[in-house]
Amino acid sequence: MRYGLGWVLGLRDEDPNGELFFQGKALDESFKYPGLEELEKNFHDISPKVYQKLLEATDEELDEIFQIGMNIPFVPETKLNFAGMCIGREDYLCGQIGLMRKILDYPGMKYDVDENLKY
Repeated sequence: MRYGLGWVLGLRDEDPNGELFFQGKALDESFKYPGLEELEKNFHDISPKVYQKLLEATDEELDEIFQIGMNIPFVPETKLNFAGMCIGREDYLCGQIGLMRKILDYPGMKYDVDENLKY
């Protein structure tokens, strides 16, 4: 989600795992997925860049049309609404991870705050 949001905001960083995850692709057991360490590295690489782009974005930029194909007449397809959808998607995925952890009898999710992160 963050690489997609970054792209919409003008970043041109490519998601190194885009072919695995682009547009919410389903799990394909024939693929070799990256480990958690690599995913965390990518997350911490793109996150501050997207954060900075959001800080710099003007109201006019966020109000620009960005077609996402929802075709809902009362939801304007703008960059701002796309950003909101990205945040909602990340929230949804955290919930799914929590559910899977419960199903697999793993400990629950932890939401520790790293005070050193500035994004």
